[in-house]
Amino acid sequence: MPFSPFSISRLPRISYGAGRINEVPALAASYGKTALLVTGKQSFCHTPRWSAFTKALNAKGVRWFHVTVSGEPSPKLVDEVVAKFRAEAIDVVIAIGGGSVLDAAKAIAGLLPHGNSVMDHLEGVGKNVPYRGPSTPFIAVPTTAGTGSEATKNAVLSVQGPEGFKKSFRDECLIPEYAVIDPDLLASCPPELVAADGMDAFTQLLESYVSLKANPFIDALAWSGMSAVKEGFFAAWGGREPEASAGRGAMAYAALLSGITLAQVGLGSVHGLASPLGAYFPIPHGVVCGTLVAAATAVNIQALRAREPNHPALAKYAQVGRLLSDRHDLDDDGARNALIEILADWSERLQLPRLQCYGIGEADFTLIIANSRGSSMQTNPIVLTDDEIREILLQRL
Repeated sequence: MPFSPFSISRLPRISYGAGRINEVPALAASYGKTALLVTGKQSFCHTPRWSAFTKALNAKGVRWFHVTVSGEPSPKLVDEVVAKFRAEAIDVVIAIGGGSVLDAAKAIAGLLPHGNSVMDHLEGVGKNVPYRGPSTPFIAVPTTAGTGSEATKNAVLSVQGPEGFKKSFRDECLIPEYAVIDPDLLASCPPELVAADGMDAFTQLLESYVSLKANPFIDALAWSGMSAVKEGFFAAWGGREPEASAGRGAMAYAALLSGITLAQVGLGSVHGLASPLGAYFPIPHGVVCGTLVAAATAVNIQALRAREPNHPALAKYAQVGRLLSDRHDLDDDGARNALIEILADWSERLQLPRLQCYGIGEADFTLIIANSRGSSMQTNPIVLTDDEIREILLQRL
């Protein structure tokens, strides 16, 4: 196998395993005496774990403040939290929640030492001011298995509506100091959230695997993550204990790897479309991924066959088809067809809504397509035409 040059950016220190959230108070105390806790409104702070966690912080002598995040975070939320707590000399920010919570906390941690607006740094819509750091030390504890935000350098912020956007505040200074992955925290996730988040994680792994920037190091991680999804996704979604617990462990691992892989080599057409869809319509990110990934994979394969039949991504799609189907006897075309069929079956089996359920119609396609060619689309294995992107949307309308 030829090995072309590649580089890997900094990763968080990773702690994975059941019960690992119990390590966080001691980690927090190692950074100082004052912490800002960022959580969702319900998922963690309304469980018995909240009381045990805050008591452990108190026992370590850590004074703490608490803010909650509901829905996808906005620049306004980040700026308000920074303004409110900057004078408190926060030593460490701890986020316990889903991807939106982690993204909000990541941005807050980055700006607490500086006090300026996140709009100064938000790519594509801000003032394009370079971020120099430093960031407040940040500990990320995911309670869902989808975005992989615990391993990335970007905080995704949104403003929804006709003039909306979904953009990143992105810098290596924002990478968490620690990513603490405790699969037990996924136990409270309802099936529809497991479904959407799991499809997000799988899509990130698949898009990283066929990315234009793919390399053998990241391929190995993506393959390991996709293998974990194959083994654990449906057990985590609808299985009974102890299979469901094992499935949650597999999906927490897969989501972590999806964050690592996307941070290193980028994504593809599904996430290119997720940006305008999430900005202009009230569609959850995981639903976008789950409902589009089969169609996007089919269109990518069709375009590659037509214009770049020797592209290495075609062989990779076939490899994933054999993995998911357990049909190692399939030729490349048969394996690619199996992949598309399996992903379409997953979308239907998980009852992921179609685009029209969120008020999206053909009249909106021109706006969506025009705003889909951001950083994720730049690493899609082939440049898609507007008509090809339209076909992806049409298949899931």
